[in-house]
Amino acid sequence: MKKLVILGLAALLTAGCKGYLEEDTTGLLYGGNVLSTQDGLESALTGAYRGLGNQWTYGFLHPSANAATIGSDDVTTHPASNKADWREFDQFNVSTTNQRSGAVYTGCYKAIQGANNVINNYTKTAGTKATIDIIAGEAYFIRGFSYYWLTRFYGNIPLVLAGEYSASLLTIKKSTPAEVYALIVEDLKKAETLLPNTRRDPGRPNAGAAKAFLADVYLTMAGWPLKQTDKYDLAAAKAKEVIDNRAAYGFALMPTFAAVFDNDPAVAIIPESVFQISGFTGGSGTANATYGNTTMPGEEGGWDDMFAELNFFKNFPAGPRKDATFRTQFGLGATTIPWEQSLTKHPYYKKWYIKGNVVTSSISLPSVMMRYPHVLTIYAEAKARGTGGPDQAAYDALNAVRLRGLPAGTKALAPGDGLTAAQFADAVVQERAWEFACERTRWFDLIRLEQVEAANAAKSPEDLQPIKPITKANYWFPLPYTDTSINPNL
Repeated sequence: MKKLVILGLAALLTAGCKGYLEEDTTGLLYGGNVLSTQDGLESALTGAYRGLGNQWTYGFLHPSANAATIGSDDVTTHPASNKADWREFDQFNVSTTNQRSGAVYTGCYKAIQGANNVINNYTKTAGTKATIDIIAGEAYFIRGFSYYWLTRFYGNIPLVLAGEYSASLLTIKKSTPAEVYALIVEDLKKAETLLPNTRRDPGRPNAGAAKAFLADVYLTMAGWPLKQTDKYDLAAAKAKEVIDNRAAYGFALMPTFAAVFDNDPAVAIIPESVFQISGFTGGSGTANATYGNTTMPGEEGGWDDMFAELNFFKNFPAGPRKDATFRTQFGLGATTIPWEQSLTKHPYYKKWYIKGNVVTSSISLPSVMMRYPHVLTIYAEAKARGTGGPDQAAYDALNAVRLRGLPAGTKALAPGDGLTAAQFADAVVQERAWEFACERTRWFDLIRLEQVEAANAAKSPEDLQPIKPITKANYWFPLPYTDTSINPNL
């Protein structure tokens, strides 16, 4: 009898025979011998992508990852209604049964196990070597990407390298962030050597994506909790590789900030997308739910899941970027009301509206996990904090992002302006806050720079507040009860 290869640590640990036999088997494999064929290896990779791209249950095509990052100062949620899971993050009281946290956890481990099946078998697979290497490169990228999200959310996590179930998984221990980051770096380095410059299709990584995420990983490693400040130079160097070769990788800034968020379902990918998880309207389990309802107010038929923090909105610099970032008038008909008169009395994020202001939870739009301006700000900040301080290229990188967001005629920053390296780095971090508002970036910046407490202390009293003093323990979420309840080592 052939053995079913199942995806996901939570599924492995919690499901009995009946449970795992009822798993969605799209992209899964029956029998290790199948992995010896190129088609079988490709199917295993499809299973890994499924972990990242499911609408409701797990992964990143729904707003669970957004919910898990609203402890920052740019996003909040409804103070009542059915948003209890969302409020736990904003009030720093995340439970072990939080479904939003668990969705990211489960999806990442499903992706990891699919990637492990590829990584552990591709050297024995018969077929075209060039294609097999690309399949393996994508698997290394997916595994590194997934562990990067997991360790930033949970800190000490199980490090699973096996592709099939074994009883040892029921007693697996947690690994430290240092151990997890070592694997992430190793995986992304492997991915950048195996992946081509051109994506196989819009929802897959290329060599530039691997380098960009490696740069981001180095930047994170330089901050809390590892504080390996030597990684700033590595982050700057790797980001510069991407910047210098952006044309080869197909990366470029859109001409206007508004064009980035046209959100047209007919457009498969935009030049700013370094890596995205593509959605499709193939059914209720595979459509994209982050756009539309989740970020629209009740006055427009939306769900009021996430909207702007008041002080963040008020402090946001006026200009084309602010106009394209926020929605301040609500109503789908001829009559509209200003945000001050809405039920929640908050502006909303225009970034997640669908072209034509369509109210739906079933739409074919990708979840862009990194945009090219992210790479520019990685270089600018890392160069400022590393050896020698910011150079002209660092100023150019920051200005490319900054000037697109401010009114025409705004003066470019220059080395002669007298900013210290620390002041320049702070300016980059603030620029990232404006540029990537409500894009799951601000939370991670606040964590690595140990600024979570200060950012929350500056919130408007009209926004949700932490229910107790914030400590470093709140920087990470508890592992899901589905795993901790059956494994005392977790």
